[in-house]
Amino acid sequence: QVQLVESGGGLVQPGGSLRLSCAASGFTFSSYAMSWYRQAPGKERELVAFITSASSSRDYADSLKGRFTISRDNLKNTVYLQMNRLKPEDTAVYYCFLPGRKVWGQGTLVTVSS
Repeated sequence: QVQLVESGGGLVQPGGSLRLSCAASGFTFSSYAMSWYRQAPGKERELVAFITSASSSRDYADSLKGRFTISRDNLKNTVYLQMNRLKPEDTAVYYCFLPGRKVWGQGTLVTVSS
């Protein structure tokens, strides 16, 4: 069955960086667009970034442009989220999402705090 498994979350100081990974299985990864969402405590889940199947197009939440980068490796069936210059307000559970099948990963917690 379709599975999305995130990793790479953790505690980081403000200004630091993290790279999240989402390993996909159970479908033809290279044929599908992928996205990252996040949900902060007490807030609704929001779109962070989106990438098309061949990486020809990427899009980001306006507030994150310039700090976050989405990428993918279709040979490794993995999508990444590079997060730089992290701020406390970036603290959230980050989810990988397969729009074409409406499948979510289990999420990985990112905490930005000194």
